[in-house]
Amino acid sequence: MRFFHLSDLHIGRQLHHYSLLEDQRHILNEVIGYVEQMHPDAVVIAGDIYDKPVPSGEAVTLFDDFLTRLAKIEPSVAVLIISGNHDSAQRLDYASRILGRQNIYIAGEVPGKKEEYLKKVTLLDDQGEVDFYLLPFLKPGYVRNLFEEGRPESYSEAVAQILAREKIDRKRRNVLVSHQFYTGNGYAPDTCDSEMFSVGGIDNVDIQPLLDFDYAALGHLHRAQQVGETSIRYCGTLLKYSVSEAEHKKNLYMIDLKGKGEGFHMKLLPLHPLRDVRRVRGNLAEILENASPDNREDYISITLTDETDPYKPKEQLEKVYSHILEIRMDNMRTRKRLEEFGGEVEIKDPLSVFDDFYKEIQGRAMSAEERDILEQVLDRAKGEQV
Repeated sequence: MRFFHLSDLHIGRQLHHYSLLEDQRHILNEVIGYVEQMHPDAVVIAGDIYDKPVPSGEAVTLFDDFLTRLAKIEPSVAVLIISGNHDSAQRLDYASRILGRQNIYIAGEVPGKKEEYLKKVTLLDDQGEVDFYLLPFLKPGYVRNLFEEGRPESYSEAVAQILAREKIDRKRRNVLVSHQFYTGNGYAPDTCDSEMFSVGGIDNVDIQPLLDFDYAALGHLHRAQQVGETSIRYCGTLLKYSVSEAEHKKNLYMIDLKGKGEGFHMKLLPLHPLRDVRRVRGNLAEILENASPDNREDYISITLTDETDPYKPKEQLEKVYSHILEIRMDNMRTRKRLEEFGGEVEIKDPLSVFDDFYKEIQGRAMSAEERDILEQVLDRAKGEQV
């Protein structure tokens, strides 16, 4: 069973103040080309289709065009999609039953009633059937009503209990598609500035329930990596979405799942962005001299090391580079000012700050229900700010 593992498209995202729609259209075109060339049985997209819950019309049009082109490819390719924490689950679920007739399977919302279960898509290859379980992004509060006793209080408990009620046949080949922050077996994933996750680990999910799957196609983290086991993987983003990702190498994951118990083969298909994200460091004259026709359009983070202030550096740099993200100064004078400042300032996320405040005022920690309400408020605020 061959499938492509994608995640975190974040269609509609901006990098600093630059729209990335043109870059995203370019990279999705390259994915289409690989699908036509490699003929996978499925394309799996593990959440965060859009960058915010209410995407722009241009973002929706771009994704619609991507799905339409995938649906036209012969032989037919199944498309499996789940919602991520940036998506609106209800909006993503729109027309999902109609799209299912076109071999496009979308799971936006987690089960909300006791008679509901995860969407399961079964595909067939020369080795037999493969069951794909689609687990959208969830919080404990989303699924508590499914359990009369032992209701989950943590993210780990919520995921474990949702998977346990599926009664998965371990004798079959099973693939999980999920969008959470997974940790476990002493493994702490590498994160990037472009990701949103809770400081303090309240949204961590232990990988234990994933160990019985033949492959776990994960989304949420923007750097490609495995989590404890080779079969539990984040594929990373198709594009670089922050300066902290400048040194990352982005690839398209192609997975060939073998017979039961025989593992899988993974191939990384190289991606070629319209513009790269780069860091450059040096004095102004060096940086201007090193500009060339093949890198002038890149997204650039610039650190100037001149000991004396150059003449109008921003204006000079903008004549050479068209997509400057930031300009920093790093010399003896700026380092001395930082030393006088007295070290780094600890910056906490809003949820942690309010949690500390609540404990001080109320003399107790927030309950699970109170934390759910606060998370919903913060999620709504983040969506409005993007």
